[in-house]
Amino acid sequence: MQSIVKTKYWHRLADGRVQCDLCPRECKLKQGQRGLCFVRACEDEEIVLTSYGRSSGFCIDPIEKKPLNHFYPGSSVLSFGTAGCNLACKFCQNWDISKSREMDTLADAASPETIALTAKHAQCCSIAFTYNDPVIFHEYAIDVAAACHELDIKTVAVSAGYVCPEPRAEFYNYIDAANIDLKAFTENFYHRITGSHLAAVLETLSYLKHETNVWFEITNLVIPGENDSDKEFNQMTEWIVSELGPDVPLHFSAFHPDWKMRDKPHTPLATLQRARAIAIMNGLKYVYTGNVHDPAGDTTYCYECGTELIVRDWYVIKDWVLDDAGKCPVCNTICAGIFAADHGNWGSKRVPVRLNHSGLY
Repeated sequence: MQSIVKTKYWHRLADGRVQCDLCPRECKLKQGQRGLCFVRACEDEEIVLTSYGRSSGFCIDPIEKKPLNHFYPGSSVLSFGTAGCNLACKFCQNWDISKSREMDTLADAASPETIALTAKHAQCCSIAFTYNDPVIFHEYAIDVAAACHELDIKTVAVSAGYVCPEPRAEFYNYIDAANIDLKAFTENFYHRITGSHLAAVLETLSYLKHETNVWFEITNLVIPGENDSDKEFNQMTEWIVSELGPDVPLHFSAFHPDWKMRDKPHTPLATLQRARAIAIMNGLKYVYTGNVHDPAGDTTYCYECGTELIVRDWYVIKDWVLDDAGKCPVCNTICAGIFAADHGNWGSKRVPVRLNHSGLY
């Protein structure tokens, strides 16, 4: 499969360079140069995607690992990514993929149709663009999503939300669910630690809530000494409630030392629990802890009466009491989300997949 395809979100500048208009970085490139994301480049005075049809690997995961706790819980999702990223997060937990500057990282070649067939044959409810941000492989992700919808496979985007308005609107027209990384709630953190800006991410979250039907959840990776203050937890969760509403699930996730922040300690469970308590106090109905063993932080509760609706231990569903309409059996309160009549039982399995052209593995 040809890995280089033309793109449309760019324009020529008066000085002869070409500006990429996909994300707020607005990389300005001369012939032969690549953007910070590495996979978008200037060739023949236009921007091309150099990783179309190439993946860093495929794996079947539990949907809760994305994390999505209110989108077909217990189901399996075919996950894949490419190489590169349009952010420069010093703490990147997938740096071997997202920070790769070697096209050899892209070991698996697969057409959109092959990916869709594989998901269908593996009985996956959905496919997920993950491991690195699908913003940068926009054209490939859209074609995969379209092929999956032809086979009634749902599509999931795991993204930092750093994208310009026009491509954002096109992309999310093909997406059923998303998890957006809200990495912090200060511009200082975004500029200093990720090389990006907070405002664009907040715009994406507001867009998803008010202008789409995409189900979305939010993840906040909590880094000791960087974004773990009560003040920041308060400001962030108050903003979510006021701007997005109390039904948006929020996941506080534990950091582990990696990439260029190996000097930082692991996030204590107590910090995540403190953040969760603040979020609930501020009115969020569904708040979780992640990357730690915390059954209480894994479980979905009825926000009205406190009934345990979906009891989880890590990614395994231990109990499910939602009725067919997604209501609490005790007080009939509706639990926000998208649920199947029968929940999945994929559990915590992680199954690597190699594709062939028939869509089998």
